Amino acid sequence: MMRIGVTGHMNLTPEAARLVSDALRAHLASLGGDLVGVSCIARGADSLFAEAVLAAGGDLEVVLPSRDYREAKVKPDHAEQFDRLMTAAATVRLMDFDHANREAYEAANNAVLDTIDELVAVWDGQPGTGKGGTAEVVADARERGLPVTIVWPEGSARS
Repeated sequence: MMRIGVTGHMNLTPEAARLVSDALRAHLASLGGDLVGVSCIARGADSLFAEAVLAAGGDLEVVLPSRDYREAKVKPDHAEQFDRLMTAAATVRLMDFDHANREAYEAANNAVLDTIDELVAVWDGQPGTGKGGTAEVVADARERGLPVTIVWPEGSARS
């Protein structure tokens, strides 16, 4: 069983979200076999990946950064998708943090990287803005020797 994790941008334009979703589904279909997708199901790339994993017939493993993550960070326009993905998850791992913050996000990213065979990064290739961002997670995965697949279809943009 192959375990694939995700990191990526949260702020995708609607057109980018469609392009990224299609690219994620194509990538997962190309892998074949049993699949576990590991995601923090944040808005944007993480949730699009989770949806693609489920559409491919894979199991979804959710890593929540903190006990208050849903209340503190899930915006109303993402709540329905977040709740649906939580319900569909085969496994939910909760980091030992009361509050969603940079430390909790870094721990969640490490938990994802510690348990996967490949990282999919929905990333525009731009430098990061600090620890815990997409560029930093990609760099960490590469330092660990994990294969990294970059997904950023032509025409994608951040909002």
